[in-house]
Amino acid sequence: KKVTSIDKANVLENGVLWRDIVTKIARQYPDVQLEHMFVDNAAMQLMLRPTQFDVLLCENMFGDILSDEAAALAGSLGMLPSASLGATTGEQTFGFYEPAGGTAPDIAGKNMANPLATIMSAAMMLRYTFNQEEAARRIEAAVKKVLAQGYRTADIYETETRRVGTIEMGDAVVAALQEAGLLEKIEDHKLSVGKCHRCRTVVEPLVSKQWWMKMKPLAEPAIAAVRDG
Repeated sequence: KKVTSIDKANVLENGVLWRDIVTKIARQYPDVQLEHMFVDNAAMQLMLRPTQFDVLLCENMFGDILSDEAAALAGSLGMLPSASLGATTGEQTFGFYEPAGGTAPDIAGKNMANPLATIMSAAMMLRYTFNQEEAARRIEAAVKKVLAQGYRTADIYETETRRVGTIEMGDAVVAALQEAGLLEKIEDHKLSVGKCHRCRTVVEPLVSKQWWMKMKPLAEPAIAAVRDG
């Protein structure tokens, strides 16, 4: 376990405070290795040796900049899921999940957006908020299989791969789940999420009815927002 704390303590006074607080809190976690790194060096190291990092701890602005830079390593922001995790109560952690690149309204409705970040954000939600590790792994394995088969949206397309749109990529992930026997037919499930039929296909069949009845009250506000908006 390793945390790299990013600051600019050699120039900014708030960076000095940041480093002091992080160092103090780190003493409570002796099993986690802590190192400090200036943000300009961190930006360079991400390009030179990205595998040296485990967790980057950043304030908001540095985090926004470095996360977009890190997207280049994966090929596109459309490949990066994200989770903003809050308090943990019992076994449940509150979280807000979305693609790292946001909503991309300029290409909405054009069958161009890469849906993989959204799909993998759903996997993160299952893992961190709902403790459904098996379901999360199933989704991630399906995404890896589709990429290995050569499917690419425009943002990650290269020669000798198969260029597809948002719908085709989503369908390919669903097909990968079905081929592996990990996804039941959509007609066997009744959850209505407005027009988000593909999201329903991917997520709902992967969880048990008992689990869904337990979590339904927590999910209903989000479902209503999707249906109404």
